[in-house]
Amino acid sequence: MNQFNQEFSLLLRACYPLIYIPSQEEERVEKAIASVAQSLGNRHTYIWDFVEGYQDNPNNANFGRRNPLQALEFLEKLPSNTGGVFILRDFHRFLEDISISRKLRNLARSLKAQPKNIVIIAPEVNLPTELREVFTIVEFALPQAEEIKSEIQRLLSATRQNLSEQFLGELVRSAQGLSLERIRRVITRAIAQNGKLEGEDVELILEEKKQSIRQTQILDYYPTKEQISDIGGLDNLKEWLLRRGGAFSESARAYGLPYPRGLLLVGIQGTGKSLTAKAIAHHWHLPLLRLDVGRLFSGLVGESESRTRQMIQIAEALSPCILWIDEIDKGFAGADGKGDSGTTSRVFGTFITWLAEKQSPVFVVATANNIQTLPPEILRKGRFDEVFFVGLPSQAEREAIFTVHLNRLRPHNLQTYDIKRLAYETPEFSGAEIEQTIIEAMHIGFSENRDFTTEDILSAASQIIPLARTAKEQIEFLQNWATSGKARLASRSQSILGK
Repeated sequence: MNQFNQEFSLLLRACYPLIYIPSQEEERVEKAIASVAQSLGNRHTYIWDFVEGYQDNPNNANFGRRNPLQALEFLEKLPSNTGGVFILRDFHRFLEDISISRKLRNLARSLKAQPKNIVIIAPEVNLPTELREVFTIVEFALPQAEEIKSEIQRLLSATRQNLSEQFLGELVRSAQGLSLERIRRVITRAIAQNGKLEGEDVELILEEKKQSIRQTQILDYYPTKEQISDIGGLDNLKEWLLRRGGAFSESARAYGLPYPRGLLLVGIQGTGKSLTAKAIAHHWHLPLLRLDVGRLFSGLVGESESRTRQMIQIAEALSPCILWIDEIDKGFAGADGKGDSGTTSRVFGTFITWLAEKQSPVFVVATANNIQTLPPEILRKGRFDEVFFVGLPSQAEREAIFTVHLNRLRPHNLQTYDIKRLAYETPEFSGAEIEQTIIEAMHIGFSENRDFTTEDILSAASQIIPLARTAKEQIEFLQNWATSGKARLASRSQSILGK
């Protein structure tokens, strides 16, 4: 909030005539604007909406009702030396109108020498091309920890309940990433239900958070139960991750360590890249957000960039967290700007700039199957802490993968399976293909009303043609790319096409 107040105050003092604030929190934004305007001493706040016109204005009651052009003409009726901040609600809906657009551009000239500022508050950025140069976009962040803590304590004041610092901290952390209005709703609901806040109310807040994130239709709040031990092989990668397990703690900050930035995992499908992302979140006890890059793109001009900014804002508000971007190569394959008026290029530019400059504890785990379609800028130092190549499992790693799956499915008779033989007989199989082989063997055993055996697994394996054979050229390219020093090997005994 302090950052917004400082930036907004500067824009008012510098006579920026047209300001656009994308936010769902209309009430909170208006309160912050009024506070800044009041602090300057010479700015009255006027609020207009389509239904009521200008409110709290005794000289022109309801002026501009159902007339957006008249709402703009109101500024010209005031003396040039009269200061004011004019908040226009939902005004983005009228910007395509030529009379509105022209009037705003005229005002952009005339207001430069007057202490007047027009502010549009809208859920997302939606500016026609001709207005992009005259508007200044100001980001309004979701509430941070101190503001959330203050609001929870205010809501609790009526109950006279004193919370321990530990419980209050848990509530604050669970509420980060929610709007202040949503926080109020879920806290008052919990108080109304029990008369006070209790430990299980943290789950209530987390459920509200999941609902909020789902409604953005950009990010998914992903539950995790996978553990580092569920990953067969990939010893170098696991060692790297375990070494950074405490890197988000206060003791790490006191030591002088920066927050880890992220990982890029490159390799063919089915080698455990997605499983690794889930295991990281579980092991580090951090929320996992999954981004489908395709959801960032929209047919409306400017909306893709707006969605990208919204994604970044949510991720930072929820930090510390893991942001998992699956198959980033497919999402940004058109970042050269050809064929989509440069939208992909602009979105990609915003994203990699954030990757390089972010100070928030958002650990990005991106996975890619085809490095050839990935823009080279993303591989530059500073975007990620490390680039790992996740290749096909070696025989020893296949033993570990078989052991993980069979121990999960048949822990009571694991010793009856010839795991060494299974690993030896499945060269070129990926981890996903090994899992599918076991599932097929289970179908064989189930259909014959008996438990599945080593022979069933081998029979199922004989029916599967691994991806390593059908995509041999792609795998060889990736392996040559990785071994040339472009990436770090995730395994100590990296398999070359299953050997």
